[in-house]
Amino acid sequence: MEFKIQKQLVGNGHPLFYIAEAGVNHNGSIKLAKQLVDVAVDAGADAVKFQTFKTENIITPKAPKSKYIVDTTGADNEQSWFDLLKTQEMSKEMHIEVIDYCNKKGIIFLSTPYDEESANLLQEFNVPAFKIASTDTSNIPLLRFIAKKGIPMIISTAMATMEEVKRAVSVVLNEGLEKIALLQCTGNYPSKLSDSNLRVMNTYNREFNCIIGYSDHTPDLVNPIAATAMGAKIYEKHFTIDKSLPGPDHRMSIDPLELKKTIQAIRNTEMALGSSAKRVLKDEEENRLKLRKSIVANTNIYKNEIISLEMVAIMRPGNGISPGDIENVLGKKAQLDIPKGTVLTYCMVDEE
Repeated sequence: MEFKIQKQLVGNGHPLFYIAEAGVNHNGSIKLAKQLVDVAVDAGADAVKFQTFKTENIITPKAPKSKYIVDTTGADNEQSWFDLLKTQEMSKEMHIEVIDYCNKKGIIFLSTPYDEESANLLQEFNVPAFKIASTDTSNIPLLRFIAKKGIPMIISTAMATMEEVKRAVSVVLNEGLEKIALLQCTGNYPSKLSDSNLRVMNTYNREFNCIIGYSDHTPDLVNPIAATAMGAKIYEKHFTIDKSLPGPDHRMSIDPLELKKTIQAIRNTEMALGSSAKRVLKDEEENRLKLRKSIVANTNIYKNEIISLEMVAIMRPGNGISPGDIENVLGKKAQLDIPKGTVLTYCMVDEE
């Protein structure tokens, strides 16, 4: 399974697609948003992702704050969740400027639409893929609406049951969209390593035969390495330019250096995974000759003498007849006198 995000192929046989999740860490500032783009580019991310929403379309004015929001903004903060989200919206003009900046910097712009109006706006900007937040895995109307656009969908699945994931995938497929990726995710911020459940990616692969990946809320490098080794083809993680900035997501995000280390760890893991074909590597060839062993004369062997096991030993170097081919030596006539300690080659042994 594979599909293109812009010009980049994503899926089996291709490098992992890394999404640097800027989210709402721009705090409504175009300057900060551009700085986040710069950080993502410098770290080597494939895409930088923001969030697109109209607050009045996704939350009621008196919706109670989640524990996560309370923990990150302060229990004594009287600002409503509705008002907090209003400060984090990206206007159409801000989208245009940030997308143009991404194009100039050579990085793919992505965003998560949280409502139909926002999905239409992103389609207007020709986004190459839609990232669906875990909060909308069960939002069937939104999934159906976006799937009809025929643009690849990357769906996070935190807080979802397997039945909800199955239903979400079914809804998307029923709209004729097969370009789907599923990301295992844990809906805690930050989440515990023990709650990662990376094996869910294997479950998704077996159940849906789709591109798999991981949306990470843990603070360390274990999951990027492990998920890559397990076959993740998309990886996403929140980042910020400064964890001390005000806002709900900065504290649980990784900083620029951590982002760079995360992506480098993934690329190093991909390098280490290498090829599934077992072969002698070029860098092994010299050691193969010096460290492997050959059949060696353990005594003086005279011409026309029949070579027996007692006449030979297995010793370094490995530039003679391999001990794996000893049956081609035993019981054969010596073609010439072979002094003790000589590494045997086939020209010394009767081939018949």
